[in-house]
Order: sequence, then C-alpha cells, then structure tokens
Amino acid sequence: MSGLSLKRLEQILERISGMRALVIGDIMLDRYVWGLVSRISPEAPVPIVDVHEETSRLGGAANVANNIVSLGATCELMGVIGEDASGQDLVAKAREARIEVGGLVRAPGRPTTVKTRVIAHNQQVVRTDLEVKEEIGGEAGKSLFDTIMKGVERCDAVVISDYGKGVITKDLLDSLIPRARSRKKVISVDPKETHFMNYRGVSLITPNQYEAGGAVGMRIHDDESLLDVGWKIVEKLQTDALLITRGPEGMSLFQQDGTYSHFPTVARRVYDVTGAGDTVICAFTLALSAGAGMDEAAHIANHAAGLVIRDLGTATVSRKALLDSFRELGSPIMDG
Repeated sequence: MSGLSLKRLEQILERISGMRALVIGDIMLDRYVWGLVSRISPEAPVPIVDVHEETSRLGGAANVANNIVSLGATCELMGVIGEDASGQDLVAKAREARIEVGGLVRAPGRPTTVKTRVIAHNQQVVRTDLEVKEEIGGEAGKSLFDTIMKGVERCDAVVISDYGKGVITKDLLDSLIPRARSRKKVISVDPKETHFMNYRGVSLITPNQYEAGGAVGMRIHDDESLLDVGWKIVEKLQTDALLITRGPEGMSLFQQDGTYSHFPTVARRVYDVTGAGDTVICAFTLALSAGAGMDEAAHIANHAAGLVIRDLGTATVSRKALLDSFRELGSPIMDG
C-alpha cells in the first residue's frame, strides 16, 4: 500500500476548513499545579511541592472540541457543567478557543468535572479528581438530549467523547447513532471500556489496546491477539472501522470489509500521552468527513498523534504542524 501525498493532504485539510463538527461527551477542566520538590514532609513520607504557577486547560470532550477547531473546522460542544467557578472558567476558555458553547447545559448541584495534576520537575506527582459519575437525568438530561438531537441536523460529523462521567448513556446512543447514520453523518466514538456494546453501528471507534482487549475479555500481547481482538470488536459492533491505538507501536486499522492495516508511529519520542486519543479521533473523523479514505484518515491521525505526545499536558495539533510533519517525515508505509 502507498502512503499519503502532501498534495492530497493539503486537499483534505482545505475541505476540513469548511466543515462543522458536533462534539458530545464528558466535559472537564484540566488544572495544573507547577512547582519544585526540595524536601520531604515531616508529617508524612510525601514530597512537599513549592508551587510556582497554576494553569488550567480544556479537558475531556472540551479538549476534543479544541482539537477540532485547531484543525480548522467549526465545532459545537455539548455536555454538562456545574453552576460553579470551574464551569465559568471552562466556558471562558472554550470561547477563547472559538468553540461554540450554546449546547452546554448547567446542572444544579452537580460540580464541573475537574482533574488537578501536580507537576514537579516536569513529572506528575499526584492527580486529584472532582467529579460526579451518575447518569445525567431530570431537566438537565432532557435539555441536553433535545439540544443534541437538533445539533445533529446542522453538522457534518459527530464525535462522542465518553469518559464514563454520566453524559453518554445507552438511551442517548440508541437515538443518536441511527439519527446520525440515517443522515449520512460520520459518527465516531472515543470509548469507555464498560460501554462498548452500546456503540453498535457507529462509523468509527478508537480505543487504545488496553480498552480494546478489555472489551472482549482478552489481553493484546502480540500480533495474533491483536488481530483476534480487532476482528471480534468489528463483528460485535458492526462498525465501519476500528482504530486501535498502541502507543509507541503506532496504530492498527480494522475495516468492515476485512481490510487490516498497521501504521508505525512517527513520534521520535513519547513525552506525555495525555489527550493523544482526543487528537487521534478528531483528525480521523474530520479527514473521513472531508472525503478521505480510511487509510488516508489513519495516516493523518497517526501524524497528529506523533505530534501531540511530544508535549507535556493536554495539547492540540494545527494544520500547519500536520503539514510540517508530513514534509519532514513523509507517510510511513503500512504493513497489512
């Protein structure tokens, strides 16, 4: 099989710039506390971090939306936040990133999900999570459902970002998937392992190898087990494509027509995989919606992943960075 030419990539990216995507899922605020460790606490055998700076970024489904915009498309973000300062911070950051936030629903009594990472000497010391995992119900749930169903009508693609925090329910998927497919929309999902069987019929699903193996009660440890797991998932979910991300080993694409392709990683170093799955699903979904073939979309997603894991913390990939990556590294030949 051949790779993807630079001219073809430019054509696909140009089409992406006129597209509109709907991102649905569990929205989070990623907080970072930056500092240095020079001593151990006398109270317990734990490091004392002298804090130098605190920052926050869009996380979860909000980072997916940020990646959509970075690649040049328009994005509507739909999910639930709390009536709190973190929710206000998240909305402000989303607007600053040019993400449309009219589809966000504020749930009374439910906090905005916040993940706080303490970083010392460029290494994560500890992470704290503030969250509620119960399924969204009541007026907030109904409002979100109605907003999502209307949003499908005006988008080119739907990306589901499921972190298991209560937004992506079976009832929602049972209505959303057939609605999107009947309207010829690409619908993709970054899955939660325990929800796998609810995604039947989506266009694309992008688990990592641990999630994929867990979904069918197996562990991926070699090429044979990889193929076994991959084809089992395709059969069970009747998805058009399954893209299993494998960290330093690249990614593997299984298609409904029985085609299998492997894409070696283009990353020269793996510094931080935070948010890499978000980047992969965005690049693949947008490319597919813009007319790229499955293999072409996987090439683009592979380069996007190689770029994002070189940075510490949740990150996005721009069109320019993708073009530069292809110019520098080319398009690795697939093994299939």
